[in-house]
Amino acid sequence: MNIPENIANKAQKIKLLILDVDGVMTNNMLIYSDDGIESKTFNTRDGHGMVLLQKSGIDIGIITGRKSQLVTNRMQDLKVKHVYQGVPDKLPTFLKLVETLELSFDEIAYIGDDILDLPILMRIGLAVTPADGDDEVKSRVDYISTYKGGQGCVREICEIILRSQNLWQHHMDFFLRDLT
Repeated sequence: MNIPENIANKAQKIKLLILDVDGVMTNNMLIYSDDGIESKTFNTRDGHGMVLLQKSGIDIGIITGRKSQLVTNRMQDLKVKHVYQGVPDKLPTFLKLVETLELSFDEIAYIGDDILDLPILMRIGLAVTPADGDDEVKSRVDYISTYKGGQGCVREICEIILRSQNLWQHHMDFFLRDLT
């Protein structure tokens, strides 16, 4: 993985990754059955990247405008502690989380795909959008993922953070331990 130097420098400082859900962790599509039951798809590699990040001591938070039991279930599976749903104005929740965790803005990365994410994206250390993020967002972030939302964007950023902090090889050593 070839990480641009300016992105690696920003990623070295990250202690918290905050994610939007729709359009970042999912492909931005909502599917409703005839019974009104909602479904979404989540990328398992994104989830594994989140697990590796947390195992490395980097915290994860979710701030999303919609509220969904599916998101609650998925975040419980991934053991994400900071989950805020049904938050149309994300900035106050973000500021409270930053204060609670006693972090500086440059220690935070955020992945958002739409204009409602801009108030956070414009304040933090590493601002990212998926490849299919809104053009207004793309023009204001540090990094545009090579992957679309729900198709590996989160995993890419998790890996960039881990590699920039020299934590990636530890995970590779674990998975390759019986092969040497």
